[in-house]
Amino acid sequence: MAGKLYLVPTPIGNLKDITLRALEVLQSVDIIAAEDTRQSLKLLNHFNIKKILISYHKFNELGKSEDIIRQVKEGKNIAIISDAGTPGISDPGSVIVSKCIEQNIEFVVLPGATAITTALVYSGMDTTKFIFRGFLPRENKERKPIIDDLINRSETLIFYEAPHRLLSTLEFLYENIGNRKISMCRELTKLYEEIIRLTLEEAIEYYKQNVPRGEYVLVIEGKSKEAIDKEERAKWDSLTIEEHIQKYMDEGINKKDAMKVVAKDRNMPKSEIYKHSLKL
Repeated sequence: MAGKLYLVPTPIGNLKDITLRALEVLQSVDIIAAEDTRQSLKLLNHFNIKKILISYHKFNELGKSEDIIRQVKEGKNIAIISDAGTPGISDPGSVIVSKCIEQNIEFVVLPGATAITTALVYSGMDTTKFIFRGFLPRENKERKPIIDDLINRSETLIFYEAPHRLLSTLEFLYENIGNRKISMCRELTKLYEEIIRLTLEEAIEYYKQNVPRGEYVLVIEGKSKEAIDKEERAKWDSLTIEEHIQKYMDEGINKKDAMKVVAKDRNMPKSEIYKHSLKL
């Protein structure tokens, strides 16, 4: 009879944030696969959990996933944990989930601590829609396409960042998306937890004077409706209303529908657009 695989979230700082269900699973499984066995041993010792501990990290994830699945098929119950937070979210875990689905292996994902939602609520920004992109690449040439894809999105943006890269990332963001509001969430749930709400420009100046310490979650406001509307209007400033209508007609839209689109683009009454259409 096959065993079962569990993805178990662990606290992102405060050990009291572990769930009763997580402890129950960790106590019951045969093996625990950990991102950093030394780090995880501190957590397991704190809760007096004595289990076989194996390493499962981003450098051995592909090969180790097959071995773990083999043991599950043989009847072993195995839990996967990361150093902090939910496996599969900017941590190892997504590879083995894909393999389990491909091979029809049963697995269970437990809910639990994650820095994303904690920081998002702390930020006070729009929580109804957001985009999480984890850690940006180190090189500008690699992260530029990512930001270019996000620059016009209205969703709240969330990134992770390490202290030694924080200032360069803030400068990169400021240069590419402008001076938006940002919430700097540091050491969440830990003793020195700190939430700083600034603009990107202010954040750059702040961290030129204060050495960044600890892990950060960056929550940045999405592009405002006002900015989007302003840019849309700017597209048509160089065109007369007649040219604007003609542009859509040249694209294959009939005159009546072209007038409706122009009225919407320019936020003008359709009757006013109609008067200009008579000149065509």
